[in-house]
Amino acid sequence: MPHTSTTADTATTLDATKQAVHDRIHAHRTELLTLSRRIHAHPETAFEEHRAAAWCVELLRAHGYSVTAPAHGLATAFSASLGSGPVTVALVCEYDALPDLGHACGHNLIAAAGVGAALGLAAHADRLGLTVRVIGAPAEERGAGKALLLEAGAFDGVDAAMMVHPCPVEVADFRSFALGTLSVRYTGRAAHPSLNPHEGRNAADALTVAQVALGLLRQQLPPQWRVHGITTAAGTAPNLIPDHASAEYEIRASAAEDLAHLRARVEDCFRAGALATGCEVELSRPEPDYLDMRSDPALLAHWRANAAALGRPEPVERGPFACTDMGNVSHAVPSIHPVLDITGGACAPHEAAFAEAAVGAEAERALLDGAVAMAWTAADLAGADLAGADRVTADE
Repeated sequence: MPHTSTTADTATTLDATKQAVHDRIHAHRTELLTLSRRIHAHPETAFEEHRAAAWCVELLRAHGYSVTAPAHGLATAFSASLGSGPVTVALVCEYDALPDLGHACGHNLIAAAGVGAALGLAAHADRLGLTVRVIGAPAEERGAGKALLLEAGAFDGVDAAMMVHPCPVEVADFRSFALGTLSVRYTGRAAHPSLNPHEGRNAADALTVAQVALGLLRQQLPPQWRVHGITTAAGTAPNLIPDHASAEYEIRASAAEDLAHLRARVEDCFRAGALATGCEVELSRPEPDYLDMRSDPALLAHWRANAAALGRPEPVERGPFACTDMGNVSHAVPSIHPVLDITGGACAPHEAAFAEAAVGAEAERALLDGAVAMAWTAADLAGADLAGADRVTADE
């Protein structure tokens, strides 16, 4: 007589596998916490994360992953893979630090959680119908590394991508601003301010005019749009009309579709400064735009259930805050980017206190919970294929 497994049989099999994944991750607890602490103790900024990437690669190779490093044209990127199932899940590791602040954004935890999820799935990928891909992504803080990786094909063939991030609150459906960068360079004509000022073209004045225009523009901007920046050069002495001035600016909007419109208006303000003073202006983009994060509803539902099963705090709903190049990935591949509370609101990323918190007890709990919840979410995603594989008919 033919036998067909039931939905209950499949659910039981999946539950047992998920428990085994959990146990495997916790069996690697010491290795994962050591990885996190090593990265934290040796902070490396954008595109310089040679040690962090090498330590992740070392651990993945030791547990059966095939690794390409460097990868996709970036010296501190890597790609690791294991399994041959029809569902490909990308686990994304960030590991760059902030200048002067070290790991005040907790990327040491992100890297270790991604590696942890990969180790948990290693023995079960084929059984679950998974191909697990671990993507080492440099330069999140500056440089939009994931945008570069996306363009280079790192996420080709991926069915879902995920990562976790430490935070002062617990948010499942993390939303981010779209962000664009702008470099401004004015060129004028140097002159003495009392001998021949009429022959000068004051580049610093051009920047001042532009900043006044930006200040007036802000009255007409929607509340979710942001314009902010710094002056990086505006002369070297008061007795010299400066012939060069420069600034670095960022623009943010709640959706990528709004970013181009905001950029056009901001750039016009800088052109106005040049027009008013007779200077020349050069506007450039030092890095790709960061797009807004858009969580996939199905992945998000799995994550919420898995995080709750681990006893994580009830997530709060928040509007867009911060920016991430994982947003670029989410526009191309179903993705999630949950954030996990490690400080209870006591301090926030990009503060010195957050760097200290990133190796505390709550941070280490978040690392392990994040690894397990991601691995479980990958298993749930492949559950339909697992069910299909189990529903085979065979003669007794």
